[in-house]
Amino acid sequence: MNEYRILLTWDDEAYVWLASSEDVPGLALEAGSLDALMERVKYAVPDLLDIKDADIKINFRAERLTELHV
Repeated sequence: MNEYRILLTWDDEAYVWLASSEDVPGLALEAGSLDALMERVKYAVPDLLDIKDADIKINFRAERLTELHV
């Protein structure tokens, strides 16, 4: 079973989550929530990699950086 790592990052300016991956060339998706983005990624990864009828594992890592001014 192949495993693909997906990085989900928050864009403070656009107020959306972004998906990217070194394992999946061309992956560039965005959505307003993590759940919506993960759902989009689940369908995009097999299409981008041209995978049919195979078991794949997607490993999501989410990052959200916040600056505090105190």
